[in-house]
Amino acid sequence: MHPRRIIQWLAALGYNANIPGFFKGRIYRGELKSFCVPGLNCYSCPGAVASCPLGAVQAVIASARYAFSFYAVGLMIGFGLMFGRLICGFLCPFGLLQELLHASHARPAKFKKAEKTAKIARPARLVKYILLAVFVFALPFLTKGAAGVGDPAFCKYICPAGTITAGGPLLAANPLMREGLGLLFALKASIALITIAGCLASYRFFCKYLCPLGAFYGLFNSFALYRLRLNKDACTRCGACASVCGMGVNPARSPDSPECIRCGDCVKTCPASAISRGFRNRACQPQTESASCAIPPKTRYKK
Repeated sequence: MHPRRIIQWLAALGYNANIPGFFKGRIYRGELKSFCVPGLNCYSCPGAVASCPLGAVQAVIASARYAFSFYAVGLMIGFGLMFGRLICGFLCPFGLLQELLHASHARPAKFKKAEKTAKIARPARLVKYILLAVFVFALPFLTKGAAGVGDPAFCKYICPAGTITAGGPLLAANPLMREGLGLLFALKASIALITIAGCLASYRFFCKYLCPLGAFYGLFNSFALYRLRLNKDACTRCGACASVCGMGVNPARSPDSPECIRCGDCVKTCPASAISRGFRNRACQPQTESASCAIPPKTRYKK
């Protein structure tokens, strides 16, 4: 198994270590729930032992006592400054689920071609920033009524991760919960089904177009301590890195793209070893003093 996949599974199991909760249909409410994990992992998932940062931000903003969640936002900023969207690539259980869904199904050629030509990709990628601003920060505050309590809008009305990883297991294990289903659940179930279909067709569909947490972490990609770096002298613009990037990034043009999840596929694929990643600038190092990292200009990557 690939090292990144191992880390993803370990993160998913660590976030959801309350295994008995899946059989009992109960949510863990212990002291660990006061802490936030870095990735997207629903608070209401019966296995979850800590809180989701997006949910924590909304819950505090929507509460009667507070107008802003300095703790949760501070943690998210700290994670972003340290890792950027590395968290999406390595430490997000819902990201792992999306990759497994995508790998299990043949992708429709028309959708893949539309993404590649950016006819739908670029405008659609802005949606996650709108969701971040409106549903995560604005609506929880603006919906406060006379009682001073608002709605955690993204979690309540949209989040497919919560519907799939929390709603599904809870409904399966707790028959009483199935009796109270209504239009809101129907709406969220529809969004979840659309997300699943999108993930089958497109690599990390939710990450690309709908995830507010990924949008937030992406804002830090250009100056996070963990970075993707390009040795421009060694790069031959062969296109190998762009051809393997599932997120639609061309590292040779924009190694600091907010869409990059730091998975490392481009690093392994680059024939000139012109791309590196890590906490410091590790430029391409020739094996000998007389050797060069660059490859001849006429050498081109062949698909």
